[in-house]
Amino acid sequence: MNFPRAIILLLLLVLCGNWGFFAHQKISRLAVFTLPPAMSSFYKKNIRYIEEAAVNPDRRRYIMPDEAPRHYIDLEEYGDSAVYKLPRYWKQAVEKFGEDSLNAHGILPWAIQSFYFRLKDAFSIRDPEKILRYSADLGHYIADAHVPLHTTKNYDGQLTGQTGIHAFWESRLPELFSADYNFYTGKARYLTNVPQEVWKIIAHTNQALDSVLQFEKLLAEKTGHSKFNFETKGKRTIKVFSADYAQTYHTLLSGMVERQMRQSVWLTGSLWYTAWVDAGQPDLKALIDYKPSEEELRKRNEELKNWKKERTKALSDTLHVY
Repeated sequence: MNFPRAIILLLLLVLCGNWGFFAHQKISRLAVFTLPPAMSSFYKKNIRYIEEAAVNPDRRRYIMPDEAPRHYIDLEEYGDSAVYKLPRYWKQAVEKFGEDSLNAHGILPWAIQSFYFRLKDAFSIRDPEKILRYSADLGHYIADAHVPLHTTKNYDGQLTGQTGIHAFWESRLPELFSADYNFYTGKARYLTNVPQEVWKIIAHTNQALDSVLQFEKLLAEKTGHSKFNFETKGKRTIKVFSADYAQTYHTLLSGMVERQMRQSVWLTGSLWYTAWVDAGQPDLKALIDYKPSEEELRKRNEELKNWKKERTKALSDTLHVY
């Protein structure tokens, strides 16, 4: 029986969550420590929220039907070298493929760009609640973009007889081995071209897909039926990939999971930093214990909308002249 992708993804969420709740929370927490002093005080003050809200996009799948496509992109649906040929911007992609078609195959790289702009606007109007919310959301999608199985329609190995590999790679392995990972990334860096950086990550992640699938398939053929055992978690006894099998697979991957998690940490911090710089570097220390009134935020939102209109008109007039 073939189930729609949304149903399979929901089952995966129930079982483990994308990257596992554990890994998503760790990535977002560590990203805080990549930030410069002008940002870090605000984020450290709210680090518990950042950590806990890192899994909110997964939770929203229960109540928001439009949420699931933000977490993946099925690159095969667009032909050879799709990652290099697809439109870099959402508007161009919609014009070429239509919104329904894009959503059917996932919109992860464009979702990252969208939430980057939402975060930038939140910085611009100095809304601490939205800054934190969009920071957490953005970090989640960035982390998803580093999971090779989020770039293919064979997202759980269901097309190659490897059902269960999704949770195995992104949840079981980090939970077993991340205590020994080196998460030092250096400081967040300003990114001059956000769309280019996002698509570069998607391309790099997708290149690792063959190894993710082929190494597990070869190992399964060699191991036979001894790759599973049962573990008790709370009041449940569940079937899992055995620790020995996981260790061998983890070794075959040669540090891939560690590298992808570390890169997720750095890019999350760098996009937070870039959004802050592009918004004019507002004073975040002043927002630590500050809650703006609804009227203040209404006025700032209106000012931002007017500024965007004027900027669009100015660009249009400039293009018309030339």
